Amino acid sequence: MYERIRDRLAVALDVDTLLEAGVVVEALRDYVGLFKVGLQLFTGEGARVIGSIKGLGGKVFLDLKFHDIPNTVAAAARVVTAMGVDVFNVHACGGSEMMQAAVEATSQEAIRRGIARPTVLAVTVLTSINDDILSRELVVGQRVGEQVVHLARLAKGAGVDGVVASPREVGAIREACGGDFTILTPGIRPLWSAGKDDQKRITTPKEAIALGANYIVVGRPILRAGDMVEATRRILDEMAEAPGMACL
Repeated sequence: MYERIRDRLAVALDVDTLLEAGVVVEALRDYVGLFKVGLQLFTGEGARVIGSIKGLGGKVFLDLKFHDIPNTVAAAARVVTAMGVDVFNVHACGGSEMMQAAVEATSQEAIRRGIARPTVLAVTVLTSINDDILSRELVVGQRVGEQVVHLARLAKGAGVDGVVASPREVGAIREACGGDFTILTPGIRPLWSAGKDDQKRITTPKEAIALGANYIVVGRPILRAGDMVEATRRILDEMAEAPGMACL
């Protein structure tokens, strides 16, 4: 019953080891569209984690948020394309030239190898950042919502497929960038999940889908659950309650 809904759910593999990651992937591969590999797991286990997840039948979102000079990011984009990741991201604040270099290198490497091109996303403003941090610490003159939309427009102009943004900014991004622009949203907390941890701009799975997110990312509410499968099913059920999802 979750065949189409599950493709819109990504689970964050916020664990230290390949063994721990494998347990999660084996348990949830029939319920999840993407498994997100971030700095924690990739730093501990390296590139072999990609092949391991793919070998278990999972799709990989490599969440390393590349942010460097254009040539360096282009080189990294070629490498992760060759690894076979399905989605990866860069930081939009690296600028148009850097983002365009990543997209071009990804396309060229995919063509050279005869493989599908990974989806390239750009991170806008981290969900741990609010208006006060953006203004006082980062000295950005716009409010978070305005900065997110600005960076989303920049990313679209550079040829990036979509952005990573808080669900609270999804509507404004849709208005600015159109319906075919991919939006992936972290900062998702089910109503039954205790606490928001370090996330500041959060919402529920149902709300995120209703607002127009293509994908949602959930980590701790699933990984810390006594029964990961049951927790995942509850999240999928919440997603299915969003307007327009009832027929799935």
